[in-house]
Amino acid sequence: MKSKIFTLFLALSSLSVLYFSSCKQGGGNGSNTGDSDSLNAADTLRYPQEKHFKNLRQLTFGGNNAEAYFSFDSKNLVFQSDNPEWGLSCDQIFTMDLKGIKGINPPMISNGKGRTTCSYYMPGNQEIIYASTHLGGDSCPAVPPRLVGGKYVWPIYDTYDIYITDLKGENTRPFITGPGYDAEATVSPAGDRVVFTSTRSGDLELWTANIDGSDLKQVTDELGYDGGAFFSPDGKKLVWRASRPKTDEDVAAYKDLLNQGLVQPSELEIFVADADGSNKQQITHIGKANWAPYWHPSGEKIIFASNHLSEKGRGFNIFLVNLDGSGLEQISFDSGFDAFPMFSFDGKYLVFSSNRFNGGGRDTNVFIAEWVD
Repeated sequence: MKSKIFTLFLALSSLSVLYFSSCKQGGGNGSNTGDSDSLNAADTLRYPQEKHFKNLRQLTFGGNNAEAYFSFDSKNLVFQSDNPEWGLSCDQIFTMDLKGIKGINPPMISNGKGRTTCSYYMPGNQEIIYASTHLGGDSCPAVPPRLVGGKYVWPIYDTYDIYITDLKGENTRPFITGPGYDAEATVSPAGDRVVFTSTRSGDLELWTANIDGSDLKQVTDELGYDGGAFFSPDGKKLVWRASRPKTDEDVAAYKDLLNQGLVQPSELEIFVADADGSNKQQITHIGKANWAPYWHPSGEKIIFASNHLSEKGRGFNIFLVNLDGSGLEQISFDSGFDAFPMFSFDGKYLVFSSNRFNGGGRDTNVFIAEWVD
C-alpha cells in the first residue's frame, strides 16, 4: 500500500521510466485512448509476453494512482490519487467503477485534509476503511528526504489513524486510533476481521481486530517491518511482506530509522501464516524488494511485485509463486513499474498500477485486465 513504499518505488521507477522512455518493449504501442465504453476495448497496452492478461485497459489518466482494490461484489474500485488536476497536493481516497474515469473527476471519499492511504471496501460495499493523518493537521505532512545515510526511506507518520466512512465521505468514524502509526487495513473475505499494521507495541507489526474494532490481537512479533497484509479467500490465512534485519549493524540501522519515523523498504520478502499468526512460512527468498502480495483466487498461489530481476532495482514487475515458493513466474513485463496487483473476488479480473506507456513521464495509472490462468 502506498504509504508503505509507493513513494520510494516511484522514486526508483521514475528513473527507469525516463531511461527507457524511448525504447518500448514488446508490441504495446500505447494507442489506447482510454475509451471505457466496453470491457472489450482494444487490447493495445499488453506486452506479448503477458499471456495472463486479456483486454488490458487503462482506468486513470494523470498523477499517481495506486492501491486500487475491488469491492466485494467486484463491481467497483477504491483507490488513492494525488492528481494535481483535481486540486490535490497529496493522496486522497476515491472510488470508480470498472469503466474508469477518462475525462471526469471521480468522487472523493476522504475529507481532503491531511494525507490518506490504504483504502479498502467494508462488507456490504457501502463503506470504506482507510487511514488518514487529518487529526494531526489539515495540511499534508512533510515528506522526508528520499535518502537518509545513502539509503532510500519512506515515512511512518505517527498521525495515521484508521477510519470508516460511507461512499459519500460522510458519517466518518474512527476505527483504530491511538499514539503511533495505524494504517494498511484490509478486510477478510469472510467479513469478520480486519488486519492492519501498527507501531502500538513498539515495532511495525500486524494486528487484527473484529469488524467493529474490538478484540485487538497482535499477529507478528519479530523485529522488522510487517505490513501490507491480505486475508486468503477463505479468511483463514494472511499474506504480507516483511523485512528481517539480522546483523547487529542492520538491526541498529532499522531501530535508528524507526525512532525517526522512517523505514528502509529495499529488502523485503513475502510471508504467509494462519490468521492468528501461527504456522508462519517465508514464501520468497529471492532478495531485493518483494512486496504488494495478494492471493490467487485458488488460495494456492501468491501474486506480488518485485524488482529482483532489475540490476539497479529500478524496474518492478508482477510475479506469481506457489505457496511452497516453487513455480515462480513473471506475469508483467514493463520496463518501469508494475505493482499493487489484486484479483477481483469473482476471479475474472486483475487490477494493478503501472507506469506503462505514460509518455516518458512519472504518472502512475490504474490498469485492469481480464485474467487468463
